[in-house]
Amino acid sequence: MKKRIGLGLTLLSSALMSVNALAGESKIYNVNGSEYEGYWSKAGDDAPLVLLVHDWDGLTDYEMKRAQMLTEQGYNVFAADLFGKGIRPEKIEDRRQHTGELYKDRDKLRALMQGSLDFTASLGGDVSNAVVMGYCFGGAAVLESARAGMQAKGFATFHGGLSTPEGQSYQQTKAPILVLHGTADTAITMDQFAALATELEATQVPHEMITYSGAPHAFTVFDSDRYRKDADEKSWQRFGEFLASVTQ
Repeated sequence: MKKRIGLGLTLLSSALMSVNALAGESKIYNVNGSEYEGYWSKAGDDAPLVLLVHDWDGLTDYEMKRAQMLTEQGYNVFAADLFGKGIRPEKIEDRRQHTGELYKDRDKLRALMQGSLDFTASLGGDVSNAVVMGYCFGGAAVLESARAGMQAKGFATFHGGLSTPEGQSYQQTKAPILVLHGTADTAITMDQFAALATELEATQVPHEMITYSGAPHAFTVFDSDRYRKDADEKSWQRFGEFLASVTQ
């Protein structure tokens, strides 16, 4: 599986042409009595698994594109839904409400992350050979799972929330962490970045943390005024290398 190191920039560009390049499937699943609607993109029966977590606007075409890009490189991908079936908030206040509710209820957030990963087993996903990754809010959810001791080969966050809630730590984290961040991010500051680095070093969690100059928050979001092509391509390449290094 090491050949998957080539999450190349050529494929990054080609994947933008069409969200329908590969045929993924919508999947309804249940966590603690509530329905959620994720997206399954399959490369093969023996492929490593990536659990992909959405931004604060819910599971959209953006995450589906990223899932398909990963599948083109030989990974099975499940894009999780942490808000609920049919909940894709468009207004800023609604996005704040849904993310805020989960930030306030960390037990529910952890249950949703674990439930999403567990569900992939029913789809044929290899949960013993999985990496968990996310964007913005999804990045914060990924780090929540790392602190919870989720069994995974690695955790990766793109411009995600980095602060550790009071009373939590990385003492139970069992896999390396990759943080890909924008130096010009004013929503999640370099002070928070440095604090996380200090905390991970103190708890001896293997980690790599990279910042990209001039990159603001959400620098990977295609077709937005925040998009920074150079930072997106470099971070995507590094993520591909990370995937290849930790999966079998």
